[in-house]
Amino acid sequence: MSQIKTIRRYHSFFRFKRDFERYSLRKVRSYEIIIHWLHKVLSRSQFLILSGILVGLVAGMAGVILKVLVHYIHYFITYRVHFSTQVIFYALFPFLGILLTTILVVWVFKGQSRKGIGLILYEIAQNSSKIPSVKMYSQILQSAITVGLGGSAGLESPIAVTGAAIGSNYATNYNLGYKERTLLLAAGATAGIAASFNAPIAGVMFAFEILLTGVVFSDFIPLILAAICGSLLSKIILQEEVLFHFETRQPFNYHNVPFYIALGLLSALYARYYIVISQHVEHFMVKLKWPALRKAILGGVIVSILCVLMPPLFGEGYSSLKLLTGGFSDQIIQNSFFRYLPEKSWILLAFTGFTCLLKVFATSFTIQGGGNGGNFAPSLFAGGFLGYFFALLCTNFGFQDVPFANLVLVGMAGVMSGVMYAPLTAIFLIAESSFGYDLFIPLMIVSTISFVVAKWFSPISPELKHLAEEGKIFTKAHDKNILSLLKLENLIEKDVQTIAADQKLRALIELIKEGHRNMIGVVNAAGGLDGIITLDDIRPIMFNASLYDITTVSQFMKPSPVTVQLHDNVADVINKFEEVHTWNLPVLEDNKLVGFVSKSGILNQYRLLLQEYS
Repeated sequence: MSQIKTIRRYHSFFRFKRDFERYSLRKVRSYEIIIHWLHKVLSRSQFLILSGILVGLVAGMAGVILKVLVHYIHYFITYRVHFSTQVIFYALFPFLGILLTTILVVWVFKGQSRKGIGLILYEIAQNSSKIPSVKMYSQILQSAITVGLGGSAGLESPIAVTGAAIGSNYATNYNLGYKERTLLLAAGATAGIAASFNAPIAGVMFAFEILLTGVVFSDFIPLILAAICGSLLSKIILQEEVLFHFETRQPFNYHNVPFYIALGLLSALYARYYIVISQHVEHFMVKLKWPALRKAILGGVIVSILCVLMPPLFGEGYSSLKLLTGGFSDQIIQNSFFRYLPEKSWILLAFTGFTCLLKVFATSFTIQGGGNGGNFAPSLFAGGFLGYFFALLCTNFGFQDVPFANLVLVGMAGVMSGVMYAPLTAIFLIAESSFGYDLFIPLMIVSTISFVVAKWFSPISPELKHLAEEGKIFTKAHDKNILSLLKLENLIEKDVQTIAADQKLRALIELIKEGHRNMIGVVNAAGGLDGIITLDDIRPIMFNASLYDITTVSQFMKPSPVTVQLHDNVADVINKFEEVHTWNLPVLEDNKLVGFVSKSGILNQYRLLLQEYS
């Protein structure tokens, strides 16, 4: 036994020596040689655990770097740059942030077609979880400029994309398969989210609820380890004022349950308002057909005006939320025009209400104008202000002992659940960030109500609905997910036989002798499909030679019961097969016959993909 171990040790050493020499010739970094060697000597589970730790550390550090960048940009423009009035401050920097980000995207990164969570889901479903390497740093630079200079968006989506790109490229670099690459992609995003909030459980829930929808997997330890690494780095490096962290809250009192139920309904309605307005702004900006810089100018001007009117809309807005939970609500209106109005309760009520209503406009024009960010932080911000608005409203109606801080916290979870369709992420995020585990009951009440109502309006998140309808991202329909990976152009049998309708039966018989297909296309001079002929159609007379020269093809052909267009979705093609109960269908492009697609060919490819992806 000892001899066998010794032999294995020698084999392992010589493999390492051989790999070192090979990778040295390719100028590969020394740590990559070690990881390649570990990939060979460790089991799959052991290497995934190691990879989860490494990806978690790198992605977590990326999240920390982004948070620090934004913090110091805020510090510089706030304390080092001086203006005669705060109006100039709020008017200038958000505009500059959106404009500079757009210039960076257009001139340095040559444009980008996708960003945000939709990018990650698209790459998982359509590109075997391979994210371009440029996303490992481009999102950090762009979002730091946008949000650091006051753009009214969140950093969490860019952090998630960055972490996902780190995990994806790590897996690709070390020749891991689709399952492992998807797992490490999710681990990177998990670590980024965990680092942003110092909330490891919320990071894992984010991966489960949003990123891994429709993906079958059994390994979750790498996700947990990545979340731990990201959270630890955040805890060690970042200061409390940089973190999404709340300490003030009231103990949970079951007598306040009616408040939480009412806030859950209000959060659901507001979340729907948020989604509808953001979609209208997106459609408006798309219809403009303007160059990117002109859109950036328009978006920057609108966001700057909104920030002048409502200063809490500047940046992520987490500092304003801390003021609300800490009982310093009077400070949030100090830099606004509302400070000139008499100090009455309705002033603060109107201010928080208008801030809620305008937040979605500020965020949407920031993102659609060319800035980089997401709806993660804005939904939390809007939920916090909505919770405070509701608490003030209850107080004005004469209710006693209204739990202001608690309503702010659970309002964040409620709106986030309705906007992001991620109730578990919202619940654990607020619980971890506020150490409010005793608030689990109200958090669950508000988040569940908001989520259920949101699902009633739209079963799939409206932000991702168009991608889901086009079959470009995975949903919970697992069969449809596998079919969406099949491309019709790769399934077409193009070595088809065709004949003209006026040809004699003899010509058709000769064609059958040379071919091996059961179906022949009847085409006109322009290449259009007139009909089809199957062997079953002519079998009764094909051996009657007396008919060869007096019978034409047009007498036997029949119209195709249904046709398939070249760019049809494979799931739709399967439905057509089921409708007409046939095994072959003609494929057309611009009304010209391209070839035939067979039901058996699709099913064979489906089985192969099922083995790979499940």
